[in-house]
Amino acid sequence: MNLIFVILGLVLLVIGGNLLLKAAVGFSLKLAIPKIVIGMTVVSFATSVPELIVSVKSALEGHADIALGNIIGSNIANLGFVLAITILISTISVEKSFYKTNWPVMMIASLMLYGFIAFDGELQQYEGVILFSFLVVFLIYLLKFQKRAVVDEMPEDDEELPLHKNVLFLVIGGVALWGGSELLIDGAVGMATKYNVSERIIGITIVSIGTSIPELAASIVAVIKKEKAISLGNLIGSNVFNILAVLGITSIITPVKVTDPGLLTNDIIWMLAISFLILPLVFVPVRMKLSWKEGLILISLYLLFMFQMFNN
Repeated sequence: MNLIFVILGLVLLVIGGNLLLKAAVGFSLKLAIPKIVIGMTVVSFATSVPELIVSVKSALEGHADIALGNIIGSNIANLGFVLAITILISTISVEKSFYKTNWPVMMIASLMLYGFIAFDGELQQYEGVILFSFLVVFLIYLLKFQKRAVVDEMPEDDEELPLHKNVLFLVIGGVALWGGSELLIDGAVGMATKYNVSERIIGITIVSIGTSIPELAASIVAVIKKEKAISLGNLIGSNVFNILAVLGITSIITPVKVTDPGLLTNDIIWMLAISFLILPLVFVPVRMKLSWKEGLILISLYLLFMFQMFNN
């Protein structure tokens, strides 16, 4: 039953996230908000809602390791799994904004998270405020100075829907996200208890891959459609949002306390290492391009990470 709960929960999270995204874009177009603002705020936030719902609910119910493991695991999966699969299918070009803005901000956010939890093993409320404030500053900077870095990822969602449809999608999407998070967390905690596996491992593997499914689906669809809208910058943006928005908001609502030391001694080190590795991979062997060779390196590292997680 636990496995069925997890699968049903993931399905509901994907459906709910997609409906919420449609509603968010629909409302934004109705209110005549510029596309660039929609892309950087509404769309980014809507696609991070599954992570946010799961992390907040986990933390409130005393399962902080699932909340933290979900985000750290999602960030590793976005680069080691989603990006790897994307560039194994098709080479992608990297924009200059990668090393000027996106990658440095991702590394700063990752190091801030490490600094906040490494010494006292807890993400305090004031630290959540700092993380979220940094996100606001980053978004203002992007909107003012980096307009070309913003890519419209999902043009098929850019349709102005009737008001009743927007409200319907918003309500159904919200209910699906709530129901999905309930089932996913119940199933994940149940599996951890039944198989004597730590909540941290369940959070960083099953839960994190599940909440990364929307990014993976969007990436594969974009590659099949030959759309170059999907880029390294978008996945890095997702990682930035996961730390600054999801963990920022979660810790503002309730402090997130680490109970499994493996999150600090192993998992977050992997996240920092894979995040850093993207920089040299972008320049070697072919400058500003990522191809199947880099994809093999990333997927190999991700499989190694998963292997050692279950054999620790």
